[in-house]
Parts: sequence; C-alpha cells; structure tokens
Amino acid sequence: MAPDNRQLFLSKRVVTENKIFDGGILVKDGVIEQLLTRQEANNFVTENDGKVEVIDGGELALLAGVVDSHVHVNEPGRTAWEGFRTATSAAAAGGITTIVDMPLNSIPPTTTLKNLNTKASSAVGNVFVDVAFWGGIIVGNQNSLQDMVKAGVVGFKCFLCPSGVEEFPNVDARDLELAFVALEGTGSVLAFHAEIEEDNATIKNKIKKKDPEEYTTYLESRPPSMELNAISLVKSFVEKTDVRVHIVHVSSANVVPLLEEARRIRLAAGNKSWRGGVTAETCHHYLTLSADQVPRGCSEYKCAPPIRDRDNKERLWKYLLEDKLDMVVSDHSPCTPDLKCSNNLEAWGGISSVQFGLSLFWTNASARGLDLRSISKYLSSSTALLCGIQDRKGAIKPGLDADLVFFDPDSTFTVTSEIIRHKNKLTPYLGKELQGVVKQTYLRGQLIYDGSDILGEPKGNLLLNSY
Repeated sequence: MAPDNRQLFLSKRVVTENKIFDGGILVKDGVIEQLLTRQEANNFVTENDGKVEVIDGGELALLAGVVDSHVHVNEPGRTAWEGFRTATSAAAAGGITTIVDMPLNSIPPTTTLKNLNTKASSAVGNVFVDVAFWGGIIVGNQNSLQDMVKAGVVGFKCFLCPSGVEEFPNVDARDLELAFVALEGTGSVLAFHAEIEEDNATIKNKIKKKDPEEYTTYLESRPPSMELNAISLVKSFVEKTDVRVHIVHVSSANVVPLLEEARRIRLAAGNKSWRGGVTAETCHHYLTLSADQVPRGCSEYKCAPPIRDRDNKERLWKYLLEDKLDMVVSDHSPCTPDLKCSNNLEAWGGISSVQFGLSLFWTNASARGLDLRSISKYLSSSTALLCGIQDRKGAIKPGLDADLVFFDPDSTFTVTSEIIRHKNKLTPYLGKELQGVVKQTYLRGQLIYDGSDILGEPKGNLLLNSY
C-alpha cells in the first residue's frame, strides 16, 4: 500500500447499483473515499505520483463484494460438515466478502448469548471474510433475544416445521407470540423457514408406495401448500406487529402474491421501513435448477423446500425482476457424504454452493439480458440492507468498506471437485459450466484471493459489538 494508505482501483466497468462507468474507486485505510471518472482518476494519479497504489483491472468488471446472508457454517459441533476456515475460504474465492452464519447445525445453536459467544470464539482468527451472525428462536428462549440483539446479531431465524436437528426445535403460533413481543421496538428482524407440515395420511401413504430414489417422490412429500400455510401464519402476525419479517429460501412462486398482500397491509398501516418490513429471498438453486433435471438417487440436489418444476422457476425469475422477491442467497447447507445417500426421503436436505453463487446468478442473469448492476442489486445491497449492515457493506459508496471484486463476466469455467474449497465436495453443480470468473477479491482493500489461491492468514472480522 502507498505511504498515505491510499489505493486507486481502476476499471473500464465500475459497477454500482445504478450505473456502470469507466473510472476508479479511491480507497483510504480500507474505506471507500471517492468515486472518480476516468479523467478524474488520471488527474489524481498525476497529482499524487508515488503516493497512491494503483490497481488497474482493465476490462475486468469491478463489483462490490457479495454479501451472502444465508450460510450454514456448522462450527462448533459439526465441523465435519463445514467450518469457518473452509466456508470463508470458499466464499472469498467466490467473490463473497461477508457471510451471515445461520444459528442451527452448530452445537450449541445460537439461541442464547452464551451460545453466541461460544460460536464467535470458534470463529476468531479463522475467517477469511467478514462474518455476521443470525440468532435463533426456539421454544422457550424468548427471554434471551434482547441480549443477542445488544450483542449485534443481525436478526433471528425460526422453523415452522422440524429443522432436522433436535437441538433446534420448531416453534408454533404460541411461541411466535412471545418472540414478537420480545422483539417489538428492537429494530431486529424475524426470519422464517416457512413450511408447515401437513398431517395428510393420503399423501404419506402414497409416498410410501413410491421409489424413494426418484426425486419426484421427495417433491410430492413437500407440496407448495406447506409454504402457503406458513406464509398465511406469518401474515396473521404482520397485521398486528411492526417487527420486521423475512422469508428465507422461497421455493414456491405461489406464495409471492400472499407476501405482496402482507406488504400492502404494512404499508397501508404507515410502516416506513424497507418494503414495509416484509422481505423475502430465493436461492441460486431455485433459479438455476428444475425438478426434471434431478437424476435418480442424487440427493446432492435435495433441499428444503424442494426444487420445483420449470414453470415455477420461470415464475420466480419473473417475481424477482418485478421486485416482488428481494434478494438471492446460497443457503449453503453442507454435510458429510454419508448423509447424502441415494434415498431422497432419508438423505440430509441441503445444497452446497457458497463458492459458486455469484457465477450461478450471472450465468442465468446474463442469459436473460440483465447487466452487471443486477449482481449488486440482488446479491450485495439488498442482503446488506436486510442485515442492517448497509452503512458498511454491500455497495460501492463513499464511507463503506472497500470490499471489492474484479470479475470477468465473459469467461467461463467448469465446476470440478479440485477447485471446490468448502469442506465436503458434494454439490449438484459438479461438471457444470458457469459464466463469470472471480479474478481477485479484496476485503477492506486487502487482496485475499488472487484468482488461484487464498492469500495469507485470515483477515476477516466478526460483525458483533464485542469483537
């Protein structure tokens, strides 16, 4: 770095949420100081010869680092599934500069301040990108929520159906009443895994008679009505509380009109927060894959809610581009290979993709005629806003961290196990060609990934109040 700790990042395609321009980003002490046109950048270099480090990406696009607000790291407790070093290494290689860790699958889960501190202690010194944390809501922990808000969690996640791990039980309407009361006035957000199991003996008996290795058998076991039932419950709370709500991993396009109705209720009541405090995400796998593409016995495609049909995928894209869905995340949820058996009813439900989310999105977005601004909008700024870190992350603006990515939007690569950096290499994207290659990733102006390897020791921070 130059003597006065200034850097000038140059690109013929600097990408903000609003425009793409030829120019530069002036950075001081890891923070964006100013955006410059090409002429202004040239003049600045002339006037400050030797006092500024110039990093010229040429034709490479220069993006804000991706903020992935839905990642399951699983450490401590299930580090055989994933860990902070491997997850954040994969993130850095994928152009992600901030991840937000989900509260379950680690032991202990992030459901008390003590448990949050245990998790944070395991992350210290082991993160290559910045890491924020979700808290969790389970039966009976409503008195722990405000302590976690003060500690700096971005919000809280709950399940309306069994989570798959016994230490993170699902909640019902009575538990939600208590949670909403505890969160009222805190500014925090309550995120929902929005499925409610149906006690339908006909469906269950029908499934028992079908081949469990066929993906359609699993798909029939989790119909779209499960998501509709859950959103209906959430909507009933929207009508009587101002607490922000967020729906994670929307898989069924059928629920979006109901979400729009919930937003209208909030806005009509005078709620001034973003989107009336009702937001929703979808995932790369729902926008990339469809049920007809899932091979028999390949449970690396299994997730909950499930990947649905091609028409549903197209409707999700339509709603995203109409701003009826707000963001796209990975829901990176890995496990050990033995849990990904060929029986789709028994296999662990989770898709590993944190390293490839940027390229997955761009492969699809570019094919649909979108430009590079869509990356900043759906993968960076909206996720930062959800998590309340928009004054530090998610955009190329003065005053924000210089989390930057040089990205080649025109090149392609093939996903192979050799390039995968997350701990277990199972992913439905093995062998697939993706468009868009991350060439360099910078965290607060420091190069952490050079296109082939992670550089140096972990430099990431924990986005908590005491770290």
